[in-house]
Parts: sequence; C-alpha cells; structure tokens
Amino acid sequence: MTTDRSLDYLTGLVRELCKLPRETEWVEFKENNAEPKEVGEYISALSNSAALVGKAFAYLVWGVDDKTHQVVGTCFSLATAKVGNEELENWLLRLLAPKIDFHFFEFTMDGLPIVLLEIGRAFRHPVQFEGNEFIRVGSYKKRIKDFPEKERSLWRIFDQTTFEEGIAAERVSSEEVLKLLDYPAYFDVLNLPLPEGRKGILQALQSDELIQSNEAGNWNITNLGAILFAKRLSDFRLLRRKTVRVILYQGNSRLETLKERELAMGYANGFEGLIDYINGLLPSNEVIGQALRKTVVMYPELAVRELVANAIIHQDFLVTGAGPMVEIFEDRMEITNPGAPLVDTNRFLDTPPKSRNEALASFLRRIGICEERGSGVDKVVSQTELYQLPAPVFEVCGENTRAILFAHRPLSKMDRSDRVRACYLHACLKYVNRNYLTNSSIRERFGIEVENKAMASRLIRDAVEAGVIKPHSEDAAPKLRKYVPEWA
Repeated sequence: MTTDRSLDYLTGLVRELCKLPRETEWVEFKENNAEPKEVGEYISALSNSAALVGKAFAYLVWGVDDKTHQVVGTCFSLATAKVGNEELENWLLRLLAPKIDFHFFEFTMDGLPIVLLEIGRAFRHPVQFEGNEFIRVGSYKKRIKDFPEKERSLWRIFDQTTFEEGIAAERVSSEEVLKLLDYPAYFDVLNLPLPEGRKGILQALQSDELIQSNEAGNWNITNLGAILFAKRLSDFRLLRRKTVRVILYQGNSRLETLKERELAMGYANGFEGLIDYINGLLPSNEVIGQALRKTVVMYPELAVRELVANAIIHQDFLVTGAGPMVEIFEDRMEITNPGAPLVDTNRFLDTPPKSRNEALASFLRRIGICEERGSGVDKVVSQTELYQLPAPVFEVCGENTRAILFAHRPLSKMDRSDRVRACYLHACLKYVNRNYLTNSSIRERFGIEVENKAMASRLIRDAVEAGVIKPHSEDAAPKLRKYVPEWA
C-alpha cells in the first residue's frame, strides 16, 4: 500500500469497515480503550487472523462504537501515548516478533477524531507479543495454543503462501495501478507490443500475477508486481526498504563515503540502469592476462551482473530494515543481501540454488537478467579466473549473505587462504564441467610459466593439506595426478 494516504482514502476505508455487519477476525472497533498491552495483543491476533482468512491487512479503529459501528470519535492520540518514557509505537515494535509492519493514522472524520491502526498480515511465522501468540475467534482475542486447529491451519497457510503472492497495495483503481507500476517497461522487457487500451494492459499484468482483481471491483498490486515494476519502491510501504543501495568508499574502509545511491525503481525496470551505474564506479585494470585486453573494468561485468541478480533473487524479504547492498572499495567489491543462504556457501558452485522467491527468480530469468538455474556462480568463478583475480568469497554475516570480489593481485601478493580458496573453487569449476584440477590447469589459472611447475605443485599441496581438494586416484603417478573437491 502506498506510504502516503489521502484523507479521502482513509475516510472511505473506515466507512467501508463500518458497513460490516459485525466485528470480524480482521477488524476491531474501539472507542477510547488503548491499554498498551492489549493493543500489542490485538496486533498479534489481528495479524495472524488476517493471514488465516486471506486478508492483506487487518485494522484496529478507535472512534467507532463496536456495537452500532457509528463514528463517535476518540480521545486516544498516538502523539501522547507512551509507556513510561517510551513512545507507544516503539514499545509495541520492540515486543513484537517478528517485527511486522503496522502503521497508525490519525485524522478527522465527520468532525470527529479517528485513529486507524493498519496491521500487515503474518507471514511465515505467527506474530507474537511478549512471547505469546494470539488469534481472533469471531470478535474475541484468544491465545493460539488454546485453538490447535486454527494453529495448524495457520501453519498450512504459511507453508503454501509465498512472499510474491502477498499484497503491496490494496483496493487501488485502474488509474492508480498505471500510475504506480511502470507498465511500458513490462511490455518492453518481454518484447511485447503495448496494448492500445487500458483493459488490455491490466489483463496482461493480471496474467503474470502482478495485479489481482478484488471483491471491491478494483485492484490489488501484488508484492511481485511492485518489486519488479514499481516506478518508485517508496510508494509501497512494505517494500520501501528493499531498494538496492550502492555505496562507493574512499580507500579500503567504510570511514569515508564518496557516493551513495539507491535503485528507486523496481528490480526489472531498473536493473540495467543499476548495472550501468555500478560499472561506471568501478576502477580499470591495465594487466589482465587471459582476457587479452590492455584496459578493462577491474571486475568482469558478467560476474557483477550475476552477483547483483543473486542478491536480489535470494534475499529474505522478511528481514526488516534491510535490502540488497553493493559496496565498492579500493581493493574489493562486496554484494550483500538480507537472509542466510539456503545452501552451504562452500557448495554454491555445484549445488542448484534454492530460492525463497521462485516467482521473482522465474520472471527475472524470463527477461534475461540472470542466467539459467545453477549456472550463475559457475560464471562468476570462471570470469574471475579468466581475469586472473583472487577467488571470490561467499560468506554468512549474521542474517546476511555476502559475496566478495577482489581487485587484481599478483600471486606473490596472495596469502595462503587466498591460494587455497582459489584452488578449491578451481577444482569445483572443473568438476561440474566433468574435468579435473591438474598442475597444468593451476598454472593456467594463476598465470604460472611452465618452467615453474614446482610452484603449481606447492599450491596443490597446500590445498590438499587444507582438506579442500583430494586426488582423484591415489594410484596415479605424481606428475599425472588429477584432483577433485573434497566432497566429490
């Protein structure tokens, strides 16, 4: 839903809610009662119930009589609501798990003060308040543990509902859909002609599940539609922190920022501009060996493209307050996405990727933003070898996954861990291509002259001692030995 709400929208929503014959699992009316603990429990109950009944949002409205549904006004005001010295909103957020999205709106309706609390539906896990999970049974707030059948139903919904199917904007008109989404870009990236009329445009967007018709006769924009084709991600409150940030630093630390920019648009309509911007910030390298070019961008564009696309596709959208980030230093480039990986980082190269966001990944593959399934990291490693760069690093940092590309360094400047990692990834790359690491392939990987075979042998020995590669056959003569990853 868009960040800014017009008064017409808010009053129209309250009037629509008041038409309900009774309070429901996803709507609660109150006049003045705003006891903080009870509000927190209602957020848990309403959020969980919204998921259970298939609603994108639940609502708690102050200023409406819960029996007659007449607008009566309220004396509750968020501006003065505190728990001790802490603002109510911060206090609630601190005690909720996970940190779901909710938002208070204060406005005047029919000359009377109204407070509307909009609560995002639970996703993936039941929402807890102070460690307890609540649910609505009719118009009553209850603990989930007392209703095991509802708890089982809720978990089934979590298992079946993906992030992309969630609603980013609810009850928007046809005109608003076309204002919020970059629909010409949708037809452009798919190489389709732009329909002449609005109806044809909306039907096409609906066919790809970017929008949905709803019971009110207008449209919901799905998370998939917004994250792919938003003109401005900031228009969608649940997605505004999912912009891709690009930061250029002075030197090799984060002490001094030279440039910082966010991808304001959706991932599909903004990706090419994002890659162009990143490449424009990257330094050039004069000596690249196998690439056969005297001056090229320090990092291979294909590797950068794949890693940025992977960060977008594999992020965990439920990690709040964070989105994909590209950080450029003098000696390296770090690409980070929220969410721990679903695959062991040491097996990125050979294991087909598992994505939390299959619909997002599928669409980006359709339009050529990322490579076919399972080939992305292979290409990253292959390109770093072609450019004779240090091997990339894939690591887990708290709740985040990070890929690091390093600037060119001669072999003499690489430490033992750099060399061992390069040998391991080289062995993995060879193995997935039905081949083996050999003394000859290691010389080619590092640009070692043939008369320096002993240096390549030392690199292989170090990797064997580190336990990351092993001989394919122990019986082979030393000069003829081939090597595979330790897990092969």
